[in-house]
Amino acid sequence: MTSNENDCKTPEDFNLKNHWDKAYTKNSTENLGWYEESAKESIDLIEKSGLSKDASILNVGVGSSVIIDELLEQGYTNLIANDFSEKALKDLKVRLNKKASNVSFVLDDLTKPTKLLELPQIDMWNDRAVLHFFLKEEEQNTYFNLVKQLVKANGFVVIAVFAVDGAEKCCGLPLQRYDVTMLQDKLGEDFELKESFNHVFTNPYGGERPYIYALFQRKSY
Repeated sequence: MTSNENDCKTPEDFNLKNHWDKAYTKNSTENLGWYEESAKESIDLIEKSGLSKDASILNVGVGSSVIIDELLEQGYTNLIANDFSEKALKDLKVRLNKKASNVSFVLDDLTKPTKLLELPQIDMWNDRAVLHFFLKEEEQNTYFNLVKQLVKANGFVVIAVFAVDGAEKCCGLPLQRYDVTMLQDKLGEDFELKESFNHVFTNPYGGERPYIYALFQRKSY
């Protein structure tokens, strides 16, 4: 998930939750550096999965992204919005207005999950721009273990992260960049790559940010 990156430096007394809450408090959604007017690339992969409109889709680290709005417009009825920032989820609820009643909101940390662990299994895990913030192996392992716990057999995973030639920092934070092989290695042999593509995202400040998008399906055996 940046606001104007020059305005979002890591303080000495760094607290990750406060960092993200301040980013969302300081900037309107449209001025956040990761803001996209349309989540078309993610939506396209979700549609290509062929899931029914009542499939359960967990959107992790969703912030105040428009992807929830667009999925609702597409007719999806079983959406879960997760984020670490209470401010981000509050902004999303306010924007959705009455439509917010059709979304489950889960305030939780992907690297130290509690509420997420209590979810029933899901049909799809959708992540745009969250995974690359987890630099420690233990954080990455927790993330992917959660994926493996929650995604059903024959379920799907959509991940969009900074590509290996992408930016080194976002919102003042260093990034772990990926290619498809790295994602496959993390997911393991139980997940099959269905499609992937490169995409250059232009942020609200005109900066070009190379991403990799990938769709995986869990094998049923």
